[in-house]
Order: sequence, then C-alpha cells, then structure tokens
Amino acid sequence: MVSPVSNSSTTTADTSNSMKQLSGNFSTFLTLLTTQLKNQDPTSPMDSNAFTQQLVMYSQVEQQIDTNTNLKTLIGQNTTNAGAMAAAYLGKKVSVTNGNASLSGGSAAWVYNLDTASAATQLAITDANGKTVYSGLGENTAGGHTFTWDGKDANGNQLPDGTYKLAVTATDSGNNKVTSSVASAGVVSQIDMTGGTPKLIVGSMEVDFADIAALAN
Repeated sequence: MVSPVSNSSTTTADTSNSMKQLSGNFSTFLTLLTTQLKNQDPTSPMDSNAFTQQLVMYSQVEQQIDTNTNLKTLIGQNTTNAGAMAAAYLGKKVSVTNGNASLSGGSAAWVYNLDTASAATQLAITDANGKTVYSGLGENTAGGHTFTWDGKDANGNQLPDGTYKLAVTATDSGNNKVTSSVASAGVVSQIDMTGGTPKLIVGSMEVDFADIAALAN
C-alpha cells in the first residue's frame, strides 16, 4: 500500500498569509509616504533615498516569498514523482545490500560472499538495537554462500519477527582481513511515504532505495 503524505495545503496557507501581511505593510507604507509627500515643505523636499530603499526592500521580500513558494512546489513534485517510481517496486523481488534481512515466521536468509578463501569466518547477527543475538562460524571457501537463521538466540529462545543484520568477519592464514559482502532478498509489499522519502517495505523491514542492488519480477 502506498501512503503518500501531502503538505500542499499548509504550503499554500503559509504563502497566502505571508503575501497578505506583506501587502498590508506595503499599503501602510504607501499611505504614509503619500501623506509625507503631500505635507512636505516645497522649499526643503524629502530625501528620496529612504523611501527608495523601502521600495527595494519590499520588492526583495516579495521575490523571496515567490522563490520559497516555487522551491516548495518543486520539492512536492519530486516527492510525488519518487512515490510513483517507488510504486513500480510493489510485488517485485529485490536484493538488499545493507546486511539487513527480515525475520519472518522463524526464518531469515542471507547470501554472503568471500573474495578469497579464509582461514576463519565468523558470523554475527544483531537486532534493531545493535545487540548481538547470534554468533557462529561461516564457510571458508571463496565465493558465495547462503546462511539461513532460525531466529533463535544462543540460549535457544525464539526471537520476534523484525529486522536483523548479519555481519561477516573473515581472515586468512596470515590474519589478514578477507573482503566480504552480505545481501538478502525479499518481495516489496508496501511503500512507506510517511517520512517524505519513500521507503520500501520488505517483510518487516524498511529499505532505502540506495540499498537495493537488483530488481526482479
């Protein structure tokens, strides 16, 4: 479900109020200026610099209000366009590269890759609060490996569904770090627009567009 949020009515109201206030102040200024001009001493006319500066100031304020209005309109259009683009992901399978996966029904799965063979590979899973809830040994051969977790911690307790992150730490025989990467996959079920920037909902987790590596039907 797409949940767009619009603030166009608020923007319109704020702009309207600003323009009304500016218009009222400008009208008062013109009235005072006209009165001063009518009652000035012909032998000692008013210095025009002061009210010229006032006119320039009002013009600059008006231009700034228009600029702000145009910027807010552009931002609103970009948000709408982003929401429309996000909707194209609904029902599609995506590959997520930030290490997160959704634990659902007692199962979460990741794919991790080792650039070269390792002497030791350690797997660690953390919850949304950054607490380590599982640790164990991983594969040592180079290439891709699949890891499926049953959602149980070290004490055998079943953890609730949610977003969990897998980290892979691998070293070779010389205790040098082996480069690794982690990904998970899932189907986009919803688009969350409540924060202004679209988020893809995959299982029970929110995913940024920047963390999507691949899209499939």
